[in-house]
Amino acid sequence: MDLGKRYDFIYFFDVKDGNPNGDPDAGNLPRIDAESGHGLVTDVCLKRKVRNYVTLTKGLKDGYDIFIKEKAILNTLIDNAYSDLSIDLTRSPKNEKDGKKRNKEGKGQGSEIDKARQKMCEKYFDIRTFGAVLSTGANAGQVRGPVQLTFARSENQVISSEHSITRMAVTTEKESEDQSGDNRTMGRKFTIPYGLYRAYGFISAPLAKQTGFSEEDLALLWESLQSMFEHDRSAARGLMTAQRLIIFEHSSPMGNKPAQELFDRVIVERKNKETGPARDFSSYAVSLDGKALSSFKTVVSV
Repeated sequence: MDLGKRYDFIYFFDVKDGNPNGDPDAGNLPRIDAESGHGLVTDVCLKRKVRNYVTLTKGLKDGYDIFIKEKAILNTLIDNAYSDLSIDLTRSPKNEKDGKKRNKEGKGQGSEIDKARQKMCEKYFDIRTFGAVLSTGANAGQVRGPVQLTFARSENQVISSEHSITRMAVTTEKESEDQSGDNRTMGRKFTIPYGLYRAYGFISAPLAKQTGFSEEDLALLWESLQSMFEHDRSAARGLMTAQRLIIFEHSSPMGNKPAQELFDRVIVERKNKETGPARDFSSYAVSLDGKALSSFKTVVSV
């Protein structure tokens, strides 16, 4: 079924004794706003976890394949879309409206690009959800995805802790000789003691119609946001948990109210501040219009 309504949502998740999103340009330190001290998690990181969850549940079958996946060669995947459509990019276009000759061998042109873009949307869940740049290689244009996420920002300042760790092994015989057989390797690990993060999301019904993002895809997105951390465990990330998903469901494709007006209805407050820094979600109270939220998912009609 086509998506007939606009949605805006707030997504809360937390991390305990872990690194939710390391910065490779800073030695994999947790990302932190240098001015305010608040923790950050990129939208790309969250999208990666959604993609991984869909891969686990749907198994890369057509309609739920993932375009941006590990070791993917993107231009090859775009070429495959043209092959699936039986469009030979070495010959003149079949439709003369697309040109009487091939302007550049291996490149789509005219309506061929639109057909390839549609094919890519049909095949790949992440393209029809988040969009993609497909203008490289054979060229399938660009897709503006209906689902957009912001960076997640922690509710309070976070402190990055550095820990020394020891591995009771070495990688080469030379290292072992240099240590006289002691065979120890020292390293560093960075964690945040605790942080509650808030991300905002937006879903456009008109853009969903263009990519084919459906009600079924929407249900899978909600499922992913609730369960994706359960299948993304690692020693580096500590304990990460999806805590609250507040969905504002509009009654029309264009929406009824500005997103910020809706987001302002959600308040997060610290409880018992005098007891010291927060170390658990129970230290916070999340409320909507003054009413505390106890369940993970809340849908509000606008």
